[in-house]
Amino acid sequence: MKKILDIEKWERKDHFNFFKKFEEPFWGVCVDIDCTIAYDYCKKNKLSFFLWYLHKSLVAANLIEPFRYRISGEHVFIHDTVNASPTINRDNGTFGFAYMDYKNDFYEFNEIAKKEIGRIRDTSGLVPAVSGENVIHYSSLPWLNFSSISHARSFSFQDSCPKITFGKMTMIGDKNLMPLSVHVHHALMDGFHVGQFIEEFQRLLDEKVSH
Repeated sequence: MKKILDIEKWERKDHFNFFKKFEEPFWGVCVDIDCTIAYDYCKKNKLSFFLWYLHKSLVAANLIEPFRYRISGEHVFIHDTVNASPTINRDNGTFGFAYMDYKNDFYEFNEIAKKEIGRIRDTSGLVPAVSGENVIHYSSLPWLNFSSISHARSFSFQDSCPKITFGKMTMIGDKNLMPLSVHVHHALMDGFHVGQFIEEFQRLLDEKVSH
């Protein structure tokens, strides 16, 4: 479900009207995320670390309302939930776009995600998300410890989906750190909101789990 955001009553009305006219309205940051607690938990419990941090980032995105905003025509829609559209690598060196519905519970999400990964790896197609869809565009670069990143983008169609990229986890001292890139549409959110997302994502990764 989704509803229209009343732009006239929105405190960011002027920001929206300013940035929506840009040829390149996306901006982004790269930060290091501490994965020590999360990685140890996944290792001890034989869980996919990739699906664990993907899920936690999706939970964080759903908690921060602007990450659920999408532009469609002249309107901004607020989606009840946003789902994951991650790239999934195949054995032949290509990748496919997967679609995973949001579930607050990791174990429900895990079952959906594992089936979807299997489906993508058994196919050769490439079906990208459509404009304004309620997804986060995810990608993982487990080979690279990056400190900056850019994205291939088409300017011929409207796009407002956040783009989140994970990099190679590296042990520094006694901590496992992983680069995280977040690119968002500036008409929909600012640094404050991205900061909220990163803080929430880190909190979820540090959460002590009992299951």
